[in-house]
Amino acid sequence: MALPIVDEQTIPALDLPGRMLRWLVTEETTGAKNCSMCVIEVQPGQTVKPAHSHPQGEEVIYLLSGSGRVWIEGEIDNVKQGCAVLFPQGKIHMLQNTSAEVMKVACFFAPATSLDNYRFFDEIGFPERT
Repeated sequence: MALPIVDEQTIPALDLPGRMLRWLVTEETTGAKNCSMCVIEVQPGQTVKPAHSHPQGEEVIYLLSGSGRVWIEGEIDNVKQGCAVLFPQGKIHMLQNTSAEVMKVACFFAPATSLDNYRFFDEIGFPERT
């Protein structure tokens, strides 16, 4: 058996609203059964859409580059490279890139998830800055 190592560049990117997403750690790519992980790239000024939640688990994001804002259940705070954020189970959340550079984010999920397990909220938008 080969070691469970995945090269990000070998994973096809999904072009989703506000981001490019690559699922690096899944049962198919590594054999992982209890967690999953993806990397997203968010272009300057873009917001990951739609707002969503993870009814069956938690998500932790870690900003590898860029800066922006997170929205969790109506509360907003700034984030930058080096910040980790917990999106608690079932809490609606969004991420927005407010920097002039590409925001790259590692997203960790427990238990393992996929887009099929997201709950989407198209009617919720990121509030404009005041």
